Amino acid sequence: MPLSLADSVTQINQEDQVLVNLRKIIRATDLHSRRLSKQAGLTTPQLLILQAIQELGGVSISTLAKKVTLSQATVTTIIDRLESRTLLKRQRSTKDKRVVHPALTELGEQMLKQAPTPLQDLFSEQFEALEDWEKSMIVASLQRVAAMMNADKIDASPILHVGVADELEGTTATKTNPPPKIHS
Repeated sequence: MPLSLADSVTQINQEDQVLVNLRKIIRATDLHSRRLSKQAGLTTPQLLILQAIQELGGVSISTLAKKVTLSQATVTTIIDRLESRTLLKRQRSTKDKRVVHPALTELGEQMLKQAPTPLQDLFSEQFEALEDWEKSMIVASLQRVAAMMNADKIDASPILHVGVADELEGTTATKTNPPPKIHS
């Protein structure tokens, strides 16, 4: 049965509402990433790794990778960058000299103090306050939206970060290779 004009307008309005809200989420993530970069000179994954090192202490890179839900190779690349900025250092384990643990430097500790709260932490606080049925509804709806956008098979970590698609794989944009501009 064909849609009436009123149903058609409602459907378009609902579709527009979904797209506008998706855009708001992307924009909020982008703005937060930019603020983090401007205030602390860090990407979201870098901040999460520094926080995990502070929280967990002297742990292996594989343990750290599990904590931040990134691959061990990605974490190693990020640690290399943080070490080159003297935000952390590598220390040999006292128990097994073959094992190396990342540790924060004084500069890394200072950087954490001035960095804003990660966006996913703000989201998590509010999400945890929801009723179970609301959480389930949000998860199911977002899974459906991801599938509708052919994104349901894309591997992604639970890090709210907007950047070059392969940035988490170790090819962060630099001044000579800037990320593409995101237009609002």
